[in-house]
Amino acid sequence: MYIPNHYKNEDLSEVKDFIKHNSFGILINQVDNKPWATHIPLELDMDENGNDVLISHISKANPQWRSFENKSQVLCIFNGPHSYISSSWYHEEEVPTWNYIAVHVYGTIQILEEEAVLASMHKLVDKYEKDSENPVSIHNLSEKTMKQIKGVVGFQINITDIQATYKLSQGREEDHSQIITELKQRDFNAKAVADKMKNKHN
Repeated sequence: MYIPNHYKNEDLSEVKDFIKHNSFGILINQVDNKPWATHIPLELDMDENGNDVLISHISKANPQWRSFENKSQVLCIFNGPHSYISSSWYHEEEVPTWNYIAVHVYGTIQILEEEAVLASMHKLVDKYEKDSENPVSIHNLSEKTMKQIKGVVGFQINITDIQATYKLSQGREEDHSQIITELKQRDFNAKAVADKMKNKHN
């Protein structure tokens, strides 16, 4: 994606942490010569060689998986908080803009065997159930329920490139205090952007 240099985040540990906390992403590739996108959790993990990978699965009813075997490159998009920025918050006249965080991950897909798919499902459920009052475990699901695994295709994305944009009013440091104050009076996304700005520039 196009990233002006002052918005580029090359702190890989920070970007990887962002992916882990914003893992519901968009998987994009070509299906029958048309762009195809699926909204799914894409979990950052590590393969047996210590390389970063993304793990996920989709329904076999979704035709997207049939194009995975050609090992063509796919794009995964992860979105963070975003908010409109009014130029009325600036000391000097300027056009309004938008602050946001977005990460693009490129890679090639490898279809997983059923055993690996099941292991990935255990990790996925355990991750998101840990804060539940009555957490569900795949270990406790019946054989009948677990037969549904036959209806999905699990895959691993071998990462080839990670690109991250953190557009947080860089170049307008003199206005940050006012921008943060205004954002904190708005919706959840705006407040999250304010927190990111405060943490990033302190």
